[in-house]
Amino acid sequence: MAVKMKTVVTYRTTASCPTHARTEIPVRDLNVVIDEPLERGGTNLGPAPTEAAMTALIACTNVIGHKNAHRLGVDLGEVTIDADCKFDRRGVLMEEEIDLPFPAITLTVNCNTSASQADLDRVGTETARYCAIAKLFEAAGTDLTVHWRKVN
Repeated sequence: MAVKMKTVVTYRTTASCPTHARTEIPVRDLNVVIDEPLERGGTNLGPAPTEAAMTALIACTNVIGHKNAHRLGVDLGEVTIDADCKFDRRGVLMEEEIDLPFPAITLTVNCNTSASQADLDRVGTETARYCAIAKLFEAAGTDLTVHWRKVN
């Protein structure tokens, strides 16, 4: 008899906030540190919250992209991801409420591969369907553009 995995799970944690700028969040057997840089009163032990959001998008694109490539039989080869993120800081600076703090993000997924550009385009289409973090940004109204590019 096959075991059916739960499709909806609940994540729970209790974060420690040792300073006004640093948050330590236990995740699995890790302790994730989100912090502000020194010039903003932090200790620079990790990315700022907004930087963590950007890095989560890049990482999700990598993970889900590779899962889709494997499923489609596409070898992505060596991958790098370039990010260009527009961030409206007026909200975090307490100047005014901003409905769309990240108005535009462009990712370029560079694949040094023997796969065709058409194969990479298929991987990109499928990745857009399943990347949870990309879905969050898009639902918030961010103009998210992801290019999958063959390089070599």
